[in-house]
Amino acid sequence: MNEQINLATEIDLTEKAIKQLLKIKEENNIPDNYGLRVSVKGGGCSGFTYQLGFDDSEKPGDTIIEKNGLKILVDGKSLFYLTGTVIDFSDGLNGRGFVFNNPNAKKTCGCGESFGV
Repeated sequence: MNEQINLATEIDLTEKAIKQLLKIKEENNIPDNYGLRVSVKGGGCSGFTYQLGFDDSEKPGDTIIEKNGLKILVDGKSLFYLTGTVIDFSDGLNGRGFVFNNPNAKKTCGCGESFGV
């Protein structure tokens, strides 16, 4: 059974991140019913890597978060590592891409794409 939750207590996205995700969705003709799947996978130089991608289906155990017209899907294992995370989008001098501000990360790599707990 999937659970719909209050975004503020689990994962948050900045307005800049939401704008960029909606732009990507539109530019790639991704259907409205697709949600953003946010997850963590084993690997990377610090132990875990962040994964973002659009998904057309909810899986058993997913937590569903709605924010500004964007549906976010998070599996239970990933939610454990992502609770309290704020996802932002940066297009500054240090590079362009999504930034995960994760309070659970005890160490991160220099590129910001992997973390350890």
